[in-house]
Formats: sequence, C-alpha cells, structure tokens
Amino acid sequence: MDSSKLVEIVTIAIVGGLAAILANKGIAVFNDGLRPVVPEYLEGKISKKELAATSFAMSFGLVIGFGIPVSIGASILLVHSVLLMTDIIGTWAPSGKKGLIISGVVGAIYGVGLVLGLQAVVDAFALMPVNFMDSLSQVGAPVVISFSIFPAVAIASQHGFKKGSISFIATLLTLFIVKQFGTFNLGNGTTLTLSAEGLSLLVGMIFMIYYAIKVKSDGSNSNESLVSVFLERVNKIKKNWIWLSVTGGVISAATSLLLIAGDPISLNLMSEGKFNEAALAAFARGIGFIPLVFSTAIVTGVYSPAGTTFVFVAGILLRGNPIMAFIVGVLLMFVEVQLLTVMAKALDRFPGIREMGEHIRTAMNKVLEIALLIGGAMASESIAPGIGYFWVIGLLLLNQKAKRPVVALAVGPIAAILLGIIVNLLNLIGLFTPVVTG
Repeated sequence: MDSSKLVEIVTIAIVGGLAAILANKGIAVFNDGLRPVVPEYLEGKISKKELAATSFAMSFGLVIGFGIPVSIGASILLVHSVLLMTDIIGTWAPSGKKGLIISGVVGAIYGVGLVLGLQAVVDAFALMPVNFMDSLSQVGAPVVISFSIFPAVAIASQHGFKKGSISFIATLLTLFIVKQFGTFNLGNGTTLTLSAEGLSLLVGMIFMIYYAIKVKSDGSNSNESLVSVFLERVNKIKKNWIWLSVTGGVISAATSLLLIAGDPISLNLMSEGKFNEAALAAFARGIGFIPLVFSTAIVTGVYSPAGTTFVFVAGILLRGNPIMAFIVGVLLMFVEVQLLTVMAKALDRFPGIREMGEHIRTAMNKVLEIALLIGGAMASESIAPGIGYFWVIGLLLLNQKAKRPVVALAVGPIAAILLGIIVNLLNLIGLFTPVVTG
C-alpha cells in the first residue's frame, strides 16, 4: 500500500472515529433532525434505547438510499454516508468510557470500510430478494423541504396565526422563486444552483428573529436569569471546542484529499475537476446552513461535527494540502464556536428571542414528526404498493396505545424498515412478489 493511500485511510478512520465519539457524548450529531432529540436523552426524558432507535430510523435509510448511492462512481464519498452512520454508531454504543472506545473503534472501521468497499456494501444489499433500500431513501425526502417550514410554525405558536401565515407565504415565495430562477450559468457549461431549501429557511429565520426582536422588554434587568436560557447550552458546546475543532480540521483535511464532499453538487463538480465551482457551491450551501446549525445549536446545546459546513469550502480550496486544510478547518470551527457565544449573549438581551427557543424546539419536533411519518408512508407504499399506507397508519395508531410507545419521530422510518424486512421474508417463502414497473 503506497503512502498516499495510507494517509487517506488514516484520515477517514479519524473522521469516522471522532464523529462517532461526538455523537456518543452528545456533543454533536450530523443529522439536523436528530439534534433536537439528543437533549431529550441527556435530560432523561427519553431512554438510550429510544435515542438509538430514533437515530437509526432517521439516518439509516438516508445512508443506504442517498449517501452511498450518490457516492458510487464519483470516487468521492458524500459525507452523509459517513456522518449519518456515525450518528447511529455513537447513539447505539453504551454511555461512559466503554462507549467512547466502542464508538471510536467502530466509527473508524466503518469509515475505512466505506473507502475500501463502498461498492461491495451496495452489492450486498442488492442481493436481497426484494431490494427495498431505494425506497427507503424516500423517508428523508420530505424532511429536506419541510425543515424550512419550522420558523413559520414557531412564529404562529409565539406570535399568532396571522404573523405565522405571513412568514409561511414569504418562505413559500422564496422557495418557488429560487427553484425557478436560482440557477446561474458560470460559463464553460458549468452552472450554480442555489439551495432553495436553505434560502427559504433563511427567510423564515429572518422573519422569526424580526418578530421576536419587536417584543418589548418589561423593563426589568433580567440578563442574569436569561444567561441560563441559552448560554448554558452554548457553554456546553464551548467546553468541547477542542473536540469540535479537531473534528472540523480532519473533515477539512479529508475534503482536501478528495475523500469526501459536503453535498451532491460539489461532489459532482469535484469529481469533474471543477474545484472553484465546487468551492462556490459549497460556500452557497454553507450560507444557507448558518441559521439552521446556529439556531439548533443554541437551542439544543448540540452542534454538528461539520459545523456550518464551511470546512468543506476550506478543504476544496486547499485540495492536495491536508495539513493546511486541517489547520484552517480547526480555526474555522473554533471561530464558529466563539460566534455561538456572541449570538447567545445578543439573544439574551431580547425577551422575545429568549422565549423563541422553546417554540423553535417544539416546531422542529412537530415538523420532523410529520415529515418523517409522510416519508415513511411514501417509502412503505413504494415497498409494498396497496399495503404501505395501511401499514404505517396502523402502526402509528397502535403505537399511541402501547404501554411503552416508540418515539413519534421514529414511527414512520421504523415502519418502512420493518416492512422491507417482512416482504423479504415473505418473498423467501413465496408469499410476496415485488411489483415491477417500467
């Protein structure tokens, strides 16, 4: 094995190991939808088993149905195929020192396994009698678009239906306009497509902050009591700045080695050698992710191992120089963590923004619950047409009556995965034949 290949293997192993450890410690998870759930476990509101089940349900289908297939043929891993699985590994591993060791080792092995055997993994799933992995990718489809709805829901909850409706319409118009007119020709046959979901979320966040700032203070000097509302959670992130900074640096280094990419657009551009365009696409994506990552971090005290994703931009611009990419990535993540503290202090000066936190968490959970349920139903119907909707609705209602119900967020995805397993077992004994289309 040559030295360059060894460097790549060691780098991806460190990425996988560190990310899994961060998930196990509750410091950072990559799945935006999982971030609001982690504090529920840390505060004892849900069990370790429920957290693990939720993580698996939310991420596994995206790993197999989205992350890995997108990576095939490009020789570059879509980071979702790595970090979504390390979320699962970290949450499934036990707590304490034993869990950290298990998370780090398994996460590292998984990262190396992806680099060495990506195609073998997909081929193994293809050997199943009924291939339901393609259908599982539909589980996360509604989440991407529906996430930009949560600011309007939070506004309606905090400020009333009228303001929530205004925000919803503005978000919808942004989504429509960017989808229709957000593609720009950069020359040489290259195009840049803005993230409609990211920009519509940004507009919704602007409305949410604007309405919150308009709430007048009662005149009392309550900054000391307000510090605990946001800064307690932000300080949790700040305390772990070394873990986060090193992880950000390693992710940037892995990007510079062309091992991983942050999104399908930059991945395809990188695989074609269009690195400047890839960096621009990654930068535009990062801008759109600032409100999402910062807001969820401030509210939940849980960060993303890739931060606001600007570490990918640094990696692309510093391609072939992993050491410099690592240094810049560390600095970028450190600056992000410090900005969180500044933003949290600013938020504490406004009572409306202080109160906004709980509305954000509630809105996120509700939006995710509905989106994942719809995605699970879509995937189940694709797996077993004519049965899927019945299956998901039935499990949803029965779950509500169970003595120990599954977390609502996990019902749709778990239902789809269970149905996929069941139809394969039925196929083996000749009781199910998949519908062939086309």
